[in-house]
Amino acid sequence: MRLSRYFMPILRDAPKEAEIVSHRLMLRAGMIRQEAAGIYAWLPLGLKVLNNICHVIREEQDRAGAIELMMPTIQLADLWRESGRYDAYGKEMLRIKDRHDREMLYGPTNEEMITEIFRSSVRSYKDLPKNLYHIQWKFRDEVRPRFGVMRSREFLMKDAYSFDLDKEAARTSYNRMFTAYLRTFARLGLKAIPMAADTGPIGGDLSHEFIILAKTGESAVFCHEDYLSFDTPGLDVDFDDAAGLQAIVDKWTSLYAATEEMHDEAKFAETPEASRLSARGIEVGHIFYFGTKYSEPMGAKVTGPDGKDVPVHMGSYGIGPSRLAAAIIEAGHDDAGIIWPDTVAPFKVGLVNLKPGDSNCDAACEDLYAKLKGQGIDVLYDDTDDRAGAKFATMDLIGLPWRLVVGPKGLANGVVELKRRGPGAPEQLSVDAALNALTAS
Repeated sequence: MRLSRYFMPILRDAPKEAEIVSHRLMLRAGMIRQEAAGIYAWLPLGLKVLNNICHVIREEQDRAGAIELMMPTIQLADLWRESGRYDAYGKEMLRIKDRHDREMLYGPTNEEMITEIFRSSVRSYKDLPKNLYHIQWKFRDEVRPRFGVMRSREFLMKDAYSFDLDKEAARTSYNRMFTAYLRTFARLGLKAIPMAADTGPIGGDLSHEFIILAKTGESAVFCHEDYLSFDTPGLDVDFDDAAGLQAIVDKWTSLYAATEEMHDEAKFAETPEASRLSARGIEVGHIFYFGTKYSEPMGAKVTGPDGKDVPVHMGSYGIGPSRLAAAIIEAGHDDAGIIWPDTVAPFKVGLVNLKPGDSNCDAACEDLYAKLKGQGIDVLYDDTDDRAGAKFATMDLIGLPWRLVVGPKGLANGVVELKRRGPGAPEQLSVDAALNALTAS
C-alpha cells in the first residue's frame, strides 16, 4: 500500500481523554476513532490489526476442533426468559423493541441462542462432542466505559460453546479450549497466565481467566512467578488425547494463580516468598464450564447410549479481539510508539523513500515495492513528501516490525538501511541482502 493513497489520520499530540498508553497510541496512530462513549470506528490500520488477531484465533480454534458459524447480533428476549437470565442480567443489556413491539436485545453473549440452535439439530450422543464458535460484535452498556477499546460498550468477541454428553467429556472439551488459548496468546506475543476466576453472570462452577501482566491492568492478580517461564504447548499437541490435555492443564494450574475476586491470602502465603508475584493484570480470555445451566431449562437434550434423554453439558469460551489489540500494545511499546509482534502487525515492512522525485530513489523503491509484494510481504510504502524525521516518527509510532530506508546517499554507496523495530541499530545492506533478510524473517 502507498502511504500517499492510504487513509491513516496520524495525530502528533496525545489526546487528553486517553488515560492509558494503548488508548493514546491507537488514537495517535489513526487506528480508531471514537463515535460515542465506548463506541469506536476501526480505521484501516486498526482493522488490519484486528483481522490479523482474528486470523490467529481462527487457526487455533479450528486446530482444536471448533467449528465456525455466525449468529446475529439481535436476539429475542424470549430466549433469555427460557434460561431465566433476561431479568437477572442487569442494565448492561441493551433492551429494544422492533416495529411490531416484540422485545429484543443487542446480544451481550450467546449462550441462549447457541443452545437454541443446538437443540433444534442434534438429537443423539453419537453426534457429540460439538464445539461451535463465531466472531461477532457484542454490546454491553458499561456504566463507565474507559481506556478506549480496553473497556468499551461495543466490542468484538470470539465466543465458542461446547456440548458434551456428560461432565467427564465436557471437561475434556474445556481442556481443549484451555490449551488452545495458551497457544493463541503465545502466537500473539503474549504470556497469558490462567487464573481461577469468578463465573459471574455466565454461571457454572469452573472458570479461568487468562491474564497478561501490565502496569495498567484493571485489577490485582496474584501468582507464582514460575508461570512466566512455562513453555507453551507446541504445534504437535494432540487435541484428541484427553490424558495429554489434562496433563497440560494440570501443569498450568499446579501453582497458585488467582484474580483479586478469587484471591486467598492464606493459600498464597504457602508459595515461597521469593516466588510470590503480585501485579496488575489485563484479562484477555475467559473460559467456563457450567454443566446443564442452560441445556436443562431450555430443553437441549440428546438420547444417551441407554436410550434415555439427558441434558447436554456445556461450556463457553471467550476471547475479545478488540480488547486484545489494546492489550498487545500495553505489553509492547516504547516512548516512540507501538511495537507489534509479527503475527498481528498491520504491515510487515515500512518502505521509506527519503527523496521522492529523485529518479534513482524512485526507481529503487518501486523495484523493492514490487519485489516485496511479489514475495507475499505486506508493505507500506511511504512515498510522501514529508521530511525524513517525520517519516521515521510515523513508522515508529505505528510499530511495523521492519523499516527499510532508501536515500540518495545510500544508493550512491550501493546500500539501503534496514532496521528492526526496537532499540537495535540499523544495518547498511545491499538491496539484495535486505530483500533476503526480509523474506527470511
